[in-house]
Amino acid sequence: MCVHPLPTHGGMMDSHVLRKMAWRLPALADIAVLRFNTRGTTSAAGTSDGAFDEGRGEGLDLAAAIAETVERGLPAPWLVGWSFGTDVVIKHGNVDPVRGAVLLSPPLRFSTDADLDQWAASGRRLSLLVPEFDDYLQPEAARARFARVPQAEVVGVDDAKHLWVGERHVSRVLSEIVARVAPEHAPLPTTWAGDMTRWSDL
Repeated sequence: MCVHPLPTHGGMMDSHVLRKMAWRLPALADIAVLRFNTRGTTSAAGTSDGAFDEGRGEGLDLAAAIAETVERGLPAPWLVGWSFGTDVVIKHGNVDPVRGAVLLSPPLRFSTDADLDQWAASGRRLSLLVPEFDDYLQPEAARARFARVPQAEVVGVDDAKHLWVGERHVSRVLSEIVARVAPEHAPLPTTWAGDMTRWSDL
């Protein structure tokens, strides 16, 4: 279940890493991917209701998505937050039946130490992929900030930047996610022998 980057700066459910995740993980690793726009976010699918709320109201959007998985009897989800999405996950994703979370480029802009302490108390798995050249929080600083969460795993990614531009960085992100969510399918294959018909995911 994916929570996208900052919508006031172009983040949405179609942001490139999340879109590639939705294409590749079901086909290559048998992992279902749910993407959605938080309130007031615009993408090719349209604009969602509501207005940007700095990670507060977006928690209700995440709660609704989690509730939908429960109602449909789907497996307990993992959460993947990217940038702003990591703040939403940290603040609101530490709930049952969530199994754990993978955080991409966490800026810790809206999250507090109290939020991190709740993750620590829960014991719920938390993995971070932090770019070497991140604009907001680089690996060593991330290790210091997340030291209060004993189960947090901080993985520094050499040469990467906040937006994970470039196929080698996207492939690394997706492979790291698969290694945690469905290790039996790791490493993520880099080739696809199936149908290559172009399709729309709208």
